[in-house]
Amino acid sequence: MAESEVLYEVKDNVAWITINRPEVKNAFREQTLDMLADAFNKTREDPTIAAAVVSGAGGAFSAGGDFHAMMKLNKANSYMWNDRMLKVAMTIRNLPIPVIAMVEGPCVGGGHELMLWCDLVIAAEDSKFGQTGARVGACPTVGATQYIAKLIGERRAKEMIFLCKTYTGKEAAEIGLANIAVPAAELRTKTEEVCQQIVGYSGQTIRATKVSLNFDSDALYPSWQHGMELLANIWGTDESLEGMNAFLERRKPDFQKFREQRKEQMDAYAEAYEGDRNQSEKSRAARQ
Repeated sequence: MAESEVLYEVKDNVAWITINRPEVKNAFREQTLDMLADAFNKTREDPTIAAAVVSGAGGAFSAGGDFHAMMKLNKANSYMWNDRMLKVAMTIRNLPIPVIAMVEGPCVGGGHELMLWCDLVIAAEDSKFGQTGARVGACPTVGATQYIAKLIGERRAKEMIFLCKTYTGKEAAEIGLANIAVPAAELRTKTEEVCQQIVGYSGQTIRATKVSLNFDSDALYPSWQHGMELLANIWGTDESLEGMNAFLERRKPDFQKFREQRKEQMDAYAEAYEGDRNQSEKSRAARQ
């Protein structure tokens, strides 16, 4: 029997949820997202659980979406992916307990958005935070475009998204993208310390204040829906497939050819306008 893609363990009143696809740096597919949502929801069944920690197996937090799954998406079926992403995000945000991202190694793309949905972030100093959508033809509109600017400012957010700028865990803590950064060898111990601190506090207070703290950013929900509709127009296009194929083939993508194609289309439009060919022959004849 295949090992589960998401591991779940409760220890000392803390739920430890681990993405278990180390062979692909814990990139997730639809099944992984379903299992993550189920794991987070499972914490509701045990009121003695005071916090949940999400991490990745094998030294990586998550490299984001699995391209072998995402390359099968298009406008007709994109909601099958987008709705799962939204379900995991909303499950994390609506849990009555804090959710902590324990980040080691790469935390990029959709994995970075998973981190953004969490309440607290404890990172290894040498971990890597970043949004890679522009490099691979994807669109980070399920958390990144909504939350990064709130955390680190609009200029840095645009730099991360437009220029694919990355930060180490140490740098992430310095600018407010993470709460705490420690040497990788101390990551689990520090996370356990923070969890036990939460265990010692009032659960009903944390539940109530989490709802209140989320009030402002909950108003961003419509922008998530908007973002997913934008994303639906990206999936399955030749341009997005070029980015993902280039990544899998370890080559530089050729995005310029799509700009040149759009230029040809624009030139054809302008030529029709200037030649007065943007009307029917009937209209043309009536005005001669």
